[in-house]
Amino acid sequence: MIWKSEWRPLVWITGVFLLFFFLPLGMPRFDNAFMEAFQLAKWYAREHVILCLIPAFFIAGAIGSFISQGSVLKYLGPQANKILSYGVSSVSGSVLAVCSCTVLPLFSGIYRMGAGIGPATAFLYSGPAINVLAVILTAKVLGVQLGIARAVGAIFFSIIIGLLMHVFFYKEEKRKTAAFAIPEDEDDLPLWKNALFFLTMVLILVFANWGKPDAVSGFWFVVYSMKWYITSLSALGLSAILVFWLHLKWWKCLLVMMPVTLLALFLPDQPMVAFVAGALGLSVITSTSGGPAEDWFQQSWAFTKQIMPLLLIGVLIAGFLLGRPGMEGIIPSQWVDRALGGNSFRANLLASMVGAFMYFATLTEIPILQGLMGNGMGHGPALALLLSGPALSLPNMLVIQSVLGTKKTLVFVILVITMSTTCGMIFGAVMA
Repeated sequence: MIWKSEWRPLVWITGVFLLFFFLPLGMPRFDNAFMEAFQLAKWYAREHVILCLIPAFFIAGAIGSFISQGSVLKYLGPQANKILSYGVSSVSGSVLAVCSCTVLPLFSGIYRMGAGIGPATAFLYSGPAINVLAVILTAKVLGVQLGIARAVGAIFFSIIIGLLMHVFFYKEEKRKTAAFAIPEDEDDLPLWKNALFFLTMVLILVFANWGKPDAVSGFWFVVYSMKWYITSLSALGLSAILVFWLHLKWWKCLLVMMPVTLLALFLPDQPMVAFVAGALGLSVITSTSGGPAEDWFQQSWAFTKQIMPLLLIGVLIAGFLLGRPGMEGIIPSQWVDRALGGNSFRANLLASMVGAFMYFATLTEIPILQGLMGNGMGHGPALALLLSGPALSLPNMLVIQSVLGTKKTLVFVILVITMSTTCGMIFGAVMA
């Protein structure tokens, strides 16, 4: 019968038809949620794609192109020294002040190169969770106890989550070890050159996204006021590396630097314009130079194609459901406020789940929590949200699933929610 082969298209066509037929346009909450989805996507595109994701894609591509598989296996592989691999993974966030979306290309890069599921997921969790600025601001705004609990909890959680992922998928890790059991090959660049190469890119990523502190004086404000100078010097260092170590034509780099410099001088209040010009120029010269540089661009472009669509779809869904920070989506904020009061198990669990699915840019979770705690949110749920929020989001779950698969992603998400809830319960009882 024809229906045996055609029932699936029929279901899809009928489902889409019914969706549009019953679309509740005109209902204020639905219309507002629809607008919130696109407002969040617009904000995300302006604030995170250019300064956060583009450098992250280039770093991830460089990992795949310039770091040998043998080096990754030696330090982060399934058979690597556990103290070294988990130690490096768990404190990475103190260096990379990134959000849950920016860490994804880096995580995908090291995992594809052979990193074990344990160290890779420890890095995935710790990257956005252990942010020095976020910890300091948490202690300043929400209290020293909460700041310390966030820092200590995030470090230990990343290690525990990584170890549990390793245990749960031990058989797959053994098969992966056999698949990657290749002789250690050398990196294209010596270790110290590779270190400087990646350092310049990490500095560009970190300082281009350095947030403005509340105070208008002091060390952090000085760093903020110098952020674009440091970014420019790092970009200059990267240009020198491209010419002298990767053997790109010097005149190509000069042709890119000239318009970037002019844009920076004539549009000092719009540094993103110069940044975009530099990123485009780097893409052109690497994609047309052949050899390792072209491979670097191709690896970066592959990560971009895989990750960007999923992130944008996830941001739209998250905006529709929960809205932007301080705004409402289809789910009324009163429901969340009422459910997060006190230190009950339900409040801690819900705080962990809200944090896991809602998208938080770096540091935005702190003023949100300040408002929630002012409305009766307990210390336990506050910590639970702090531990799950920066590390997870609906957009990043979609990308993780494309890298790890559905089963491993579900286990990782459940572990984050479970451990955040447990830590929140303990901290809430201690504070009570």
